[in-house]
Amino acid sequence: MMRSLLFVSLFSMGSSGCGLISSDVGDFPLSIKERSFSIDTASWMIDAVAIPNYLGMDCTAAPTVCSAAAQQACTDCTGTCSDLTHTCELWLQVATMQKIDLATEQSELQGIDGQTAIHVTIDGATYTIDSNTLNVATPVLSIYVAPASITEPNDPSAKMIGSIASQAAMTTTMGPQDIVYTATGRADLTAAMKAWSTPFNLLVGATVVVTATDPVPTGAATAKVQIKAHAGFD
Repeated sequence: MMRSLLFVSLFSMGSSGCGLISSDVGDFPLSIKERSFSIDTASWMIDAVAIPNYLGMDCTAAPTVCSAAAQQACTDCTGTCSDLTHTCELWLQVATMQKIDLATEQSELQGIDGQTAIHVTIDGATYTIDSNTLNVATPVLSIYVAPASITEPNDPSAKMIGSIASQAAMTTTMGPQDIVYTATGRADLTAAMKAWSTPFNLLVGATVVVTATDPVPTGAATAKVQIKAHAGFD
């Protein structure tokens, strides 16, 4: 049985293929090219002057003030009133995606009719955070598969397949760690890959919550995700 590494990187990954495959062979390799995902606080354009005043704002009398004021503190963020402290909190969104087109990227598949059915077995999935200058813990990162037309993780059509655990500030993982699948995550990933002639998106989403007692997030983080898989003809 031939096994392959399907590389899908939160920040880097590699693949190659050679020759066409015949429908009379057994299992065969699958691979996709390198993919990059990132968390970069620079993208939020946080206003270092405005944010301390925002986080210290008392919202007891008017909870909605946080939502409006948040737009002055950063971009692509939302604000809410903390039920515990009655001060404004900042919610920063992580949302990034990469297109997966197995029919184009996997050279072996290019000689197969697009209607040919294959079975796919996901053997496992790991991640490695190999670069991290964030001054706060990374959020739990949720990984989704979605149709090619869907670009946001919070879209109802996006299916969460698993998550990457929070990582302490300015630390990296000691080698590969297991991704935690959702109850249907393995099946949803398998289904997306099984429909190999239809491109799909791999998305990563998370929310970073900043309170008055937290440091303002700075820095960036990168990671690699490795998904082991093999396939064959039905």
